Amino acid sequence: MPDRPSVLLPVRVLEGESIPEGVPELLANAHVVLLGYHVVPDQTATDQARHQFEGKATRRLGDFTAILEHAGATVESRLVFTHDGQTTIDRVTEEHDCLAVLIPNATRPIENVLVSVRGIVGADRFVRLVSGLFEAIDVDVTLYHVAGEDETDADVETLLDGIVTRLSEEGIPADAIETRISRGGAPREMIADTSDEYDAIVMGESDPSVTTFLFGMTADQVAEQFLGPVFVIQHGEPAEEAVEE
Repeated sequence: MPDRPSVLLPVRVLEGESIPEGVPELLANAHVVLLGYHVVPDQTATDQARHQFEGKATRRLGDFTAILEHAGATVESRLVFTHDGQTTIDRVTEEHDCLAVLIPNATRPIENVLVSVRGIVGADRFVRLVSGLFEAIDVDVTLYHVAGEDETDADVETLLDGIVTRLSEEGIPADAIETRISRGGAPREMIADTSDEYDAIVMGESDPSVTTFLFGMTADQVAEQFLGPVFVIQHGEPAEEAVEE
């Protein structure tokens, strides 16, 4: 079995967020970096918030860790009080060399996964994540690419066939992988439209706005666009965090 892929699971630990149904099982073969974070108002010092709420937050993180470990994951947890939640997520992702950040919408047992491939950049991370999570279970994988005007069908087929080969070499059965190509639309909207047919999505951060687009939406808005959990493969360098403990 491939090495466990590291996945960042961010939880607003003091705002009533929990780990949704199906997510522990989805991460059973992962090494989970469980980030419990609390966004503190600018006028409040982070150490003041930590002094007031650390005990409660630590207990909740312990409960979440136990749930994930019971499902089979290995877990390391971080507790952060911060003025900037998104920058914290980016920084901790980089520090722990996580392959992806998970947006943990609830899911049924995983039967099929949509892997949105933007290009050759980051292909190794896609392969490591998908093979590491799903090699040991019976899951169908669809490699999906929204072709640009300057891309020929032959170019796209070469790209996707190469990833199919690498996934097969890492233990995903070739007959469990299919490829799908679309044209004539904006990638985000086409991925959202296609997602209805799948239990989980893997997509890249080759567009720097992808993570901001996803985490900048409310949970209800994300659920409207992406019905299951979304793994965002990390490519870029995180911004430096200005204020964080």
